[in-house]
Amino acid sequence: MNRESGLRSNPVFSAAGSLWALLLGVAFLMLGNGLQGTLLSLRAATESFGSTVTGFVMTGYFIGFLLGSMFALKTIRRVGHLRVFAATTSLASLSILVQSLFVDPLVWGLMRVVTGYCLASAYIVTESWLNDRVTNQHRGGLLAVYMVISYIGMSGGQLLLLTGSPSDHDLFIICSALITFAAVPILLSISPQPIPENVEGLAISELYKVSPLGFIGSFGSGLLQGAIFSMGAVYTYNVGLTNFETSLFMFSLIVGAALLQWPIGKLSDRIDRRKVIAGLALFGSIVPIISGTAFSLGPSMVIVSAALIGLGPLLLYSLFIAYTNDYLRPEQFVAAGSGLILVFGSGAVLGPPITGMVMDIFGSQAFLWFLAAGHLLIFAFCVYRMTQRESIPVEEQTIYAGATVRTASLAPAVADWVQAQSEDDAEDAGSEDNRVEKEAAQS
Repeated sequence: MNRESGLRSNPVFSAAGSLWALLLGVAFLMLGNGLQGTLLSLRAATESFGSTVTGFVMTGYFIGFLLGSMFALKTIRRVGHLRVFAATTSLASLSILVQSLFVDPLVWGLMRVVTGYCLASAYIVTESWLNDRVTNQHRGGLLAVYMVISYIGMSGGQLLLLTGSPSDHDLFIICSALITFAAVPILLSISPQPIPENVEGLAISELYKVSPLGFIGSFGSGLLQGAIFSMGAVYTYNVGLTNFETSLFMFSLIVGAALLQWPIGKLSDRIDRRKVIAGLALFGSIVPIISGTAFSLGPSMVIVSAALIGLGPLLLYSLFIAYTNDYLRPEQFVAAGSGLILVFGSGAVLGPPITGMVMDIFGSQAFLWFLAAGHLLIFAFCVYRMTQRESIPVEEQTIYAGATVRTASLAPAVADWVQAQSEDDAEDAGSEDNRVEKEAAQS
């Protein structure tokens, strides 16, 4: 009884309980999103789109996601969080049905842009709501609950692939239904909507000066995640894995990283964070090469190999955020995180088409070689930076906060960050105009 009272009085559990409808909606949204990425990659492979074309089709999601992160907040401010969530989930649900009816690369590419924009908007609504319901002291706990739900939903979506064939309409309909249902709990609940707040801007060039490793590493992490989530299923199809094995492959990619995110993060709090980054990147450059021969040994090896392959792409980004924060004031964290999301997203946009072209030129195994090469470059740059800058004392490092497997963990701030840049530019332009006018008047 006392324990139950303690749980109810805990601010984190209290906030999570009051937002149960939102968190349930997130679970269904992640189930649908997790399913559709792998489903579309497999269907594109069975339709013989080719790896290059598939790469360009799948990168539409990341393009739309970046656009949504930058501009969706304006719509939220105009019509409200609830309406935006309902509208974007409906549109995302419709887009997957359009892809089921019109199996064409151009249509699919456009619909992927729509899906990316809609889901970025939905994530902005979700995370704004979560941030608004707790104080800074308990925000990390609530976001941890959110991360667990995100991981469960994303990985669970991979297993739904086993309920049908990518060649039929069934999986597309299931995906559409899941995304549609995500809005139902929220629309039927009563919860105060958050009021967006502006944040401090931080120029991209200044962000690079603060942390070259965080900047370059975030871009590289985007490349790797874009490749993993867009072309991973294409690779497994090309090398002869069954739908069951592909489902296990994608499931294990996410679950492995989910289980090790906090242990790796806490390790980076106790030693020079760059050593953890370098070790993880070096590990990520070796594992894909070894795993190429392991897939023929059965489903159990597929699970183990995929879990190991996913560690680098899915864990490095969180470490780069934490490392960058080590050199910033706390009030700059959100602005820097927003800038890193744009850098990460730029890499994610380029990852699928580059990987697709490499696979078409050098064969399907080039997927693993691309992952290995990407990790090796991150490792090399990290080692180089270790020779250029002394490490800060461990006790002065920021606390590792983690990040989800998506690019939306700070998406609400991206729009404010972009707006802040625009306002700064406008102020500079206004000052320059005033100066010119004064000089003209004096002459």
